[in-house]
Amino acid sequence: MTRLSSMTGFASAGRQDWSWEARSVNHRGLDLRLRLPPGWDGLEAPARKAAQARFARGSVTLELRFGQATAEQRFRVDEAWLDELAKVAGRRGGVDIAGLMGLRGVIEAVDRDPEARDEAALLATMEEALDGLLEARRAEGRAVGAALDELLSAMKTQAGAARGMAATQPAALRERLAAAIAALDADLPEDRLAQEVALLAAKADVREELDRLDAHLEAAAALLASGEAVGRKLDFLCQEINREANTLGSKSADLDLTRAVLDLKAALEAFREQARNLE
Repeated sequence: MTRLSSMTGFASAGRQDWSWEARSVNHRGLDLRLRLPPGWDGLEAPARKAAQARFARGSVTLELRFGQATAEQRFRVDEAWLDELAKVAGRRGGVDIAGLMGLRGVIEAVDRDPEARDEAALLATMEEALDGLLEARRAEGRAVGAALDELLSAMKTQAGAARGMAATQPAALRERLAAAIAALDADLPEDRLAQEVALLAAKADVREELDRLDAHLEAAAALLASGEAVGRKLDFLCQEINREANTLGSKSADLDLTRAVLDLKAALEAFREQARNLE
């Protein structure tokens, strides 16, 4: 079983001559942004593969930085490639040498010594940085999960209170209708009063909404317990819970029931905001 993971975090790893920084923030999908020094484009493919193996969502930025000694790395221009690009650009109306020099493959790093381009070591520290980011996101996920558990408990409490209040609605409706009739000094037969109360009670019956609400809350609890990447699923459940809460509020004939629904919706909004941080 995996663990709940947030989409925010930061980590770094490196050696004396270089360092990797990995950071992430919320995003609907997985958006990976690489910042590599000139001449190190060959690291892009393994970096993307490593990140995709760890993360399903989030805007992840991975940056490689070299120290001063390594920053003095020599470079060479691939003149054949530059000439070919210049020909193509010339046929299209003009040559921007500065722009062409920034294209991938035009400038390449030249090793000063056999150890100066140790890609295996660079990739190893990149993996360390990504593992650190993964753990940072999981640590944040544990905190978010604890907050969600509390908010879910609050929603269950309000749902239980609403069920108890809803059970008394028919009697309250009868008393209210009888009082209204008495105030009008109208003489309504008992059977007609019972019929009117039954009609009002049917319109105000919220048992189905409460049953669906309980089912959605239990589904949310199961998702949190699973520890999987549940951010999108929880967002969908929040929409369903909100729909049932709105119906409960519209059918409420009792002030206390209305207050319980409002408290439930307040907890739901806080729950939704926290859930949006989850992967």
